[in-house]
Amino acid sequence: MTNLPIVLYHYDASPFASKAKSMLLVKGIPHKRVSVSMRMPRPEITDLLGLGYRRIPLLAIGNDVYCDTGLIASVLERRFPVTAGHPPLFPPRVGGGRTDGALAKLLMRYWADSALFRLAVDSLPYAKFDQEFIQDRKEFFGEDPETLSENQGVRTSAIASHLALVEEQLADGRQWLMDTESVGLVDLAAHTFFTWMRRFKSLHGLFNEDSIPCTLAWITRTTELLKVAEGTNAAAFEEMAAEDAAKLIASSPHEDESTVGFEIEEGTRLSVNVGDMVSITPVDTGPIPTVGRLLALSRAESVVEVTGSVGNIRFHFPRLEFVLRPVNVTQASNRL
Repeated sequence: MTNLPIVLYHYDASPFASKAKSMLLVKGIPHKRVSVSMRMPRPEITDLLGLGYRRIPLLAIGNDVYCDTGLIASVLERRFPVTAGHPPLFPPRVGGGRTDGALAKLLMRYWADSALFRLAVDSLPYAKFDQEFIQDRKEFFGEDPETLSENQGVRTSAIASHLALVEEQLADGRQWLMDTESVGLVDLAAHTFFTWMRRFKSLHGLFNEDSIPCTLAWITRTTELLKVAEGTNAAAFEEMAAEDAAKLIASSPHEDESTVGFEIEEGTRLSVNVGDMVSITPVDTGPIPTVGRLLALSRAESVVEVTGSVGNIRFHFPRLEFVLRPVNVTQASNRL
């Protein structure tokens, strides 16, 4: 548990921000929010915080800013544990079983956040969006969104296959996807994307009571649980001005580097050491590097210090699907 300020950077239409909000609701964590644009530029992040990373959401806890919802989930579970009265994101299996935390993280990363997200985002009605948005997403994904409608039938069929697997998983009467005692991370992640898809006119026919009754019941169950949590105001929030939030983050304390530590073997593999200037870049979409001074490195997480216009801030990235490379001093000076 922490008394440090908690700030979520978001925009309302972001499914990943929606997922982060669901996590905060389930955990019952009050927080501040900073609204940013759907598209670049985002000076609230790039200028004030000094962060090159373009994905949303970000979650700051004190001076530690966490990038990627997978890492955010792990950190919320660690810093706001069940022992402090916060419900789990990685609950045990029904009947007193153990937790399947690693499997849940993999399913979110490679199924929900990758396969489901890409099928959903490629099914958006891009003809209805303005050219600035389309160009922004073209740069983000590396392909022209306007050509995607040509293959919508293939994507719709693929989504139907995913829904069939979810129906098979729930057919034994379980309440939650991983047969856990309460809603878990995989439920929140999959629910985020299926409820998003359900709003697309081109996909309405997939969410049919006759073909996926168990899945629709699970979607309703998860939606109602989140509404109840929202009604209790356990995760109360208020919007905050970007400059005020940045100053608050920069002036707040941070966790000690020893929390993540530095694994010498990983440093050797990557040819980096504590204090080196490094770049960290997503490997799939939005491949904009963040350059900073390396403070900590494990097989799960890396931490760099970056200087924004408000001061020094620590940014945390997951290791999976992010590439960390050494940067020479001249390159670093040009980027910072």
